[in-house]
Amino acid sequence: MFKLALVLHIFIGATLAGSAVIAVLVAGYGTLWPIVIAALVGFVGGFPVSWIIARQLYEEG
Repeated sequence: MFKLALVLHIFIGATLAGSAVIAVLVAGYGTLWPIVIAALVGFVGGFPVSWIIARQLYEEG
């Protein structure tokens, strides 16, 4: 299940990080640190989401 979570995190983490960066840019924060922080929050936030989805997929199959 751990390998499945890591593979899912590649896609989920990138999606959440990209969405967070877009939200920061739309909010008007165009400097380096708000963008980096938003990307890190999206990347780190992808771990629990990936784990939950992997657990649900693993229990189904």
